[in-house]
Formats: sequence, C-alpha cells, structure tokens
Amino acid sequence: MVPLQTPYTEHSKEQLMIELRMIERWEEEQKDLWFWEKIGRYPFALLDRITPKLVQDKIGQALDELGAYIQTGGQYLINEQRVLDQLAREAGLAPGSLAFSRIQDLPLAILNRTSDQLKESRIEIAKYQGATTGIGGVFTLAIDIPVLLGLSLKTIQEMALAYGYNPREKQERIFIVQCLQFASADYVGKQSILKNLSVGPQGETEREAISQIQGWREVLATYRDNFGWKKLFQLVPVAGLLFGAWINKSTIEEVAEAGQMLYRKRRVLEKLDKFYQSEPS
Repeated sequence: MVPLQTPYTEHSKEQLMIELRMIERWEEEQKDLWFWEKIGRYPFALLDRITPKLVQDKIGQALDELGAYIQTGGQYLINEQRVLDQLAREAGLAPGSLAFSRIQDLPLAILNRTSDQLKESRIEIAKYQGATTGIGGVFTLAIDIPVLLGLSLKTIQEMALAYGYNPREKQERIFIVQCLQFASADYVGKQSILKNLSVGPQGETEREAISQIQGWREVLATYRDNFGWKKLFQLVPVAGLLFGAWINKSTIEEVAEAGQMLYRKRRVLEKLDKFYQSEPS
C-alpha cells in the first residue's frame, strides 16, 4: 500500500515508545472511586427502591438498547463520514478524500488531535444536554438516562473511528462497551478490564468477549450507581440544572478519555509492531 501523503511526518519508533509510556502512566493513575462517591452509592441504593416506575422503565429500555447495540449497532451506530472529514482536514486533505482504510496510515499526531477535537465537542453537548434534563428533576431524569448512555456510546465510537477502528464490526462494539464499563468501574474493575483489553478483540470468540464484561447489564447498573449523591441533587427541579450540566459533562469527559486512551494504545502498539516487523532479524 502506498503511504498516505500528508504535510506531516510519521513518528519515529522512539516517539511511539514515549507515547506508549504516557498511556501506561495514565493506566497506572486510574485510582479507586473518591470516598464521597463510595458513600454516595448507599443512599442511591435506597433511592432505587422508591424510584418512580417511569424511571425504572427507562433504565430497562436503556439496558435493552445496549444489548441491541452489541448485536447490531442499533440506533446508536454513527455515520463515519463526519470523523473522516475531520481527519482529512487535520491532515491537510480535502473533505471526502480520505478512505476509512487509510486512517491507519496517518501519523499518530493527526489521530490524537482529531480525537481531542471530537472529545471536546461531545463534552460540550453533554453539558447542555445535562442542564436541559436537570431542570425538571425526577421527571426529566427518566429522559437523561438513555440519552446519556447513547451519547457515551457515540463518543467512544468516534474515538474508535478517529484511530481507524470500525464500530460496525461486532467485536469492535464489544470493545466499545468494555471501554464504557472501564470509565465507570472501580480500581479493581479497571485493572481487570485493562487485562482483558490488553490484546484487543482479536482472537476472542463472541461468547468469550461477552463473558469477560460479565454481562452488558452490569455496565448500566454501575453507570447508574456511580451517580450517587450527585444524581440525588439532579432530582431537585431547577437546582438540577447546574448539577445536571456538571454530572453529564464529567461523565462524558471520563468516557471520552477512556475510549481515547484505550484506542490510542491499540494504534500505538500496531504502529510499533510494524517497526519491529521491518527490522532485520
């Protein structure tokens, strides 16, 4: 394959190693939940018993949609063209001129900058969406849960596309759900997920991969519980506007960072592998 011609030069092996060490430091820094977040799980568990049926139904709907996403992509599968055009602009190419198969040929610096732009865009959307659904307290909370889940899935899909991985493939969607679980897991859970993700989705059967995330229903249950005290404030009408904006902004920030770093690591390792393969034995 002819290398993609851009105004940029590719990283050297040494630069890729620096990038890999930076990602590994980020992995080491993934600590346990803040103390107040742990405390927050207890009152929220009690609140769950008196949660209106409307909210419970929406949680169930979101669970079903997450299962549909793993199987087919469902309503959350995004169009890749927006990401391709953004990558093309960053690489100095005309929009519409970049094929998905050529993303892997782009320098890592371009992929990183594009993923940063996509992340900031989704965080901004989450802030306004959280403020909107925070105004009405418990009534709009029923809307917020599936919307936030959908925004999270779309954000990680954009991270996948930015690094040249196709969420239309089922194995990639399983990886995306694992990234989602990573963002909301505690320290032990994060380490377990990192171990599972260390080799990527290649070589796993579908049954093994789904078993590793211990059932996709756990993802949303953890997602819900981690809101803790923060989500309790959003149940208060009007006051929930500020908390809703902050909660959703911070949630998407964590989700986007997890997806970005985990996909960046895969692309760095694959680029390094090419260097090793080209070296004389």
